[in-house]
Amino acid sequence: MVQNKRKNVESDIPNISKPANSALVLAGYVKLEQFEKVTESDLLKLHGVGPKGIRILREALKENGLSFAKE
Repeated sequence: MVQNKRKNVESDIPNISKPANSALVLAGYVKLEQFEKVTESDLLKLHGVGPKGIRILREALKENGLSFAKE
């Protein structure tokens, strides 16, 4: 569980990198379930989120029986 110090938000999003996790929280993503409504390409538009972050999120989603929205 990651806690974003700037916003003091509890999140179940895995730790990717400071820029990626900050970008996700600032965009309103704090729970893995939220990614079922967003595509990978939409997340890649966020500054700080790259292919490595998408891979980490995809693995975390899969472990929890979830997946990204279809393109």
